[in-house]
Amino acid sequence: MADYLLALWFFIIGIHLTLFYLNFSENNITTPYLLGLEIPLPLIHGPMLYVYVLTLTQQNNRRYLRILHFIPPLVVYLILWDFYLLSTKDKILIYHNGGMRYQNIRENINILIYISGITYIILSIRSLKKYKDSIAKQYSNIERINLNWVYYLIFGIAVIWILVILKDDRITFTSVVIFILLAAYFGITKAGILNLPEPKIKDTEKDDTTPPNENQQIKYQKSILNEASIQEIYTRLTSKMQSEQLFKDPEINLATLAGSIEVHPNTLSQVINTIEDKNFYDYINIQRIEEFKRIAILPENQKFTILSLAFECGFNSKTAFNRNFKKYMNCSPRDFLKEQNLEIGG
Repeated sequence: MADYLLALWFFIIGIHLTLFYLNFSENNITTPYLLGLEIPLPLIHGPMLYVYVLTLTQQNNRRYLRILHFIPPLVVYLILWDFYLLSTKDKILIYHNGGMRYQNIRENINILIYISGITYIILSIRSLKKYKDSIAKQYSNIERINLNWVYYLIFGIAVIWILVILKDDRITFTSVVIFILLAAYFGITKAGILNLPEPKIKDTEKDDTTPPNENQQIKYQKSILNEASIQEIYTRLTSKMQSEQLFKDPEINLATLAGSIEVHPNTLSQVINTIEDKNFYDYINIQRIEEFKRIAILPENQKFTILSLAFECGFNSKTAFNRNFKKYMNCSPRDFLKEQNLEIGG
């Protein structure tokens, strides 16, 4: 669906660029029946970006509500309906005279366009951040699914809006073309999010009807887990992690780990957050870092490279390993090894 939306968006941008070129080159006189059709189009790009991000991140399943974001451009087309019904001669006359009686309407539409652009950029950023927070609660390796490239699309749209406000048509036209190329590349080549099946579990914690601890976070206030249940699940989790070292599996995620100890993923997330004060991503990667620190100092491992040891601990990329190590240890892996008077290959 995200690909279809991207294709539709490109089609709309293509129409917009065509109309823009006709006006810019003053060839619009040869196609007067197209005059004015480009005016509401900027109100479509913000919603298209936002709906694309929502679809890409699988947020807001009430898709029928997304049509509401496209009401403003529809309203503008209705406002300009009497203009579209004018004769060819009158349309050309109005265009050549700065809009005439439509000038005030056009100025108000421009203000609406600026507001729309800023609003949907903010909404898209918030939506992407919400997605990134969500996957950090479910996955231990998020590099392939973090959708960081979407920030480039949002930044590109922001730059275009700035150019629109500055009214530099030539640069705006060029930037839109570049944006389409980048959006096409990222939208087609980058991986989307993963869809994992819900594990079959024995939801034993539902038998506990004791009220929750009032110090738990608000998002868990409806949970039926009490402190004893949380501690019991955490003990099972710790035992499982120590005995089987599940963190070494680079594909380990909240659902599969919850299934292995027979609890619901939401329950496991609550337990980790309550006891460790961390999300799932941090919980797993801290254990990977600790395992790296343990095996890196062993004499028999001095022949291996840092990266091979990192892979052994469950990391699936050099970037993820270095970033997490610096995050938790406040130093690079190589600096840590130097402090231990160890020399391991790169």
